[in-house]
Amino acid sequence: MTNTLRHSKLVLSGMQPTNTLHLGNYLGALKNWVRIQDEMPCLFCVVDMHALTQDSGYAKAADVRHATREVAAAYIAAGVDPARTPLFAQSMVKEHGELAWIFSCVARLGWLDRMTQFKEKTGKHKERASVGLYTYPVLMAADILVYRATHVPVGEDQKQHLELARDIAQKFNNDFGVPDFFPPPEPVIIGPATRVMSLRDGAKKMSKTDESDNSRINLTDSADTIAQKIRKAKTDPGAIPANKDEMIGRPEAENLINIYAALSDTTQEKVMREFGGKQFSDFKNALADLTVAKVAPIADEMRRLLANTAEIDRILKEGAAKARAIAAPIMEEVKRAVGFVV
Repeated sequence: MTNTLRHSKLVLSGMQPTNTLHLGNYLGALKNWVRIQDEMPCLFCVVDMHALTQDSGYAKAADVRHATREVAAAYIAAGVDPARTPLFAQSMVKEHGELAWIFSCVARLGWLDRMTQFKEKTGKHKERASVGLYTYPVLMAADILVYRATHVPVGEDQKQHLELARDIAQKFNNDFGVPDFFPPPEPVIIGPATRVMSLRDGAKKMSKTDESDNSRINLTDSADTIAQKIRKAKTDPGAIPANKDEMIGRPEAENLINIYAALSDTTQEKVMREFGGKQFSDFKNALADLTVAKVAPIADEMRRLLANTAEIDRILKEGAAKARAIAAPIMEEVKRAVGFVV
């Protein structure tokens, strides 16, 4: 096999178009994507094929299309530049699905049985889960390796899936006698507040699916709504901690300090030096102002973009063409390796 389209560095990442993106998605991913695109070549996709694994009646065509456009708008509004960073919907690049089937024949049931996220999502009702939810990590491996991507920004909950992608890459290389064909993708270490917690419970991750809308700051929230949610965020009776020792056992305080630090590109320590000993009401006012200043412009730009869905569709199609220019020749080599007539 040839060395077609090998990259010294290439980043691949994406988000599911399920429910509205929130502050945790911005601080844990989007904000870092904007920085990373200045450091190395990137591909960012809306993983709409993964969205079909949802079990909540979400898989309605109009809902998927709207959510895909909304997530693409969030990427652009946050600062991803589609002129230099291809942005596309996963389903627009057929090679994702083609490679996923081949990887399904490489991966082993024992590997998938160890995936903790599947167990967490299905609980005692594994038999009711879709096959797609079970094989989700195999498609994720294909998403990455169909481009021979070398780096993947991942949160804590996706690290196990990235390890599986590395195992699949190695087994494919060994099984088909193509040493080093698929590179083992490396995680991209990202900055503070990568785990933004619920505004109602500091022990729970901020989630798109939480029943309480007050638990999260949606990227589509108005300035007034953002400020109101911050001011209503759960806290404890104490003052703002002045050091890490005072933060022990106070998850809500730590969460709000982390959010402030991430939005202002500073550290926990600096935030505590500035606000330590003050009342939460004072700190929440400052945090509300900061959050509105950072998030409200994203919401405004998303609304502007979504008013012209034809432009979003054009951007996605152009990005898909650029992505396919990378994926198609790699997939040709994969087909030859496994014995397909091409």
